[in-house]
Amino acid sequence: MPLMKSWVTSANAPGRLFPLNNLPCGVFSTGEDDPRCGVAIGDMILDCRAAEDEGLLNLDDAAVFDVPFWNEVMELGADAWDALRARLIQLLAEGSPDRDAVAPLLVPMADAEMYLPFLVAEYTDFYAGRHHATNVGTMFRGAENALPPNWLHMPIGYNGRASSVVVSGTPVRRPWGQLKGPDDTAPRFAPSARFDLELELGAVVGTGSDAPVTVDEADTMIFGYVLLNDWSARDIQAWEYQPLGPFQAKATATTISPWIVTRAALEPFRVPTPAREVPLLEHLKDTGPMLYDIALTVTLAPEGKPATDIARTNARELYYSAAQQLAHHTSAGCPMTPGDLLGSGTISGVEKYQRGSLLELSWGGKEPLTLDSGETRSFLEDGDTLALEGAAQGDGYMIGFGPCTGTILPALENPYAR
Repeated sequence: MPLMKSWVTSANAPGRLFPLNNLPCGVFSTGEDDPRCGVAIGDMILDCRAAEDEGLLNLDDAAVFDVPFWNEVMELGADAWDALRARLIQLLAEGSPDRDAVAPLLVPMADAEMYLPFLVAEYTDFYAGRHHATNVGTMFRGAENALPPNWLHMPIGYNGRASSVVVSGTPVRRPWGQLKGPDDTAPRFAPSARFDLELELGAVVGTGSDAPVTVDEADTMIFGYVLLNDWSARDIQAWEYQPLGPFQAKATATTISPWIVTRAALEPFRVPTPAREVPLLEHLKDTGPMLYDIALTVTLAPEGKPATDIARTNARELYYSAAQQLAHHTSAGCPMTPGDLLGSGTISGVEKYQRGSLLELSWGGKEPLTLDSGETRSFLEDGDTLALEGAAQGDGYMIGFGPCTGTILPALENPYAR
């Protein structure tokens, strides 16, 4: 599909992340205004609440843009999502007869503050990247036992905390936790010294379920995708994770990008999942191209220093798609809710530069990275700013997610000291 031209000229410029082909969904405010739903177009935001008030966007008998989140739109289902996208394209396309009515409803993106784009109902983090799982397993169990016995049969995961999900730009405080090194005789309570990032793609569930769903049904339930950084305290995790998995190591924060890129916008970029070494059970089998060709990058900038590209990979490196993750999530009867968030797990590739976490990039701290500033990193230092970026390359256009950033703040004083 080629670039669709818009009368918003900035949307047509080469390298723009938000052309008419994209139209991602976010929540923004300007000045003293209340947060409200908007759609990105070029370097502008269409105020959807104002457009609804003007009678330009009408999806239901009742207003759906009078709240500062996209959940009410999501709950209307896939037909309504398609109708909204078609109407937005009609309003913003080159030659639109509605240009004069729409133009006053555009807000410069540079003037906007962004918020979480949806109310996060529940959060589940998967472990769906084979290269990441192999790297981590090799470090801790040896190459011969790198993957758990179940890994090639189903997407494994754990339930996280919806309350910990924050929007891009929110600072992240270094956490305290219970730590015990391999040579320590007893654990101690201290700030994490091995704080890390995880480069992930998050799937936003738009419609709910109350029974098991197929992979194809799960795919239609997904409203869109966000970039996701699942901040991880590796030293806390190493002591706590057996036998039930991560807990406090993952409870500090999970950062997502402010824009939800819809499934419809990503449709031209579908690619197949990898060849299956072990056949999947019938309810999880691939039903077509189920991943997306989305180039992903991570940069790290020490405080006051330039950023260094530390990782470059692609979402097509995942082993299980979001639809398979969602279908598996429902398979025991677990109800799903509009606003549920599924993290893909760390996305890494075969090569060292494709590793989506510092744990892998520094091989557990044994091979520190050298940044462009000359400093080295095994894990994150106070003042470091991490930025995740992602974009799919089309024919003369890009589909981007916007920034997914966070800066590490120093740990507070011992919260239990009296």
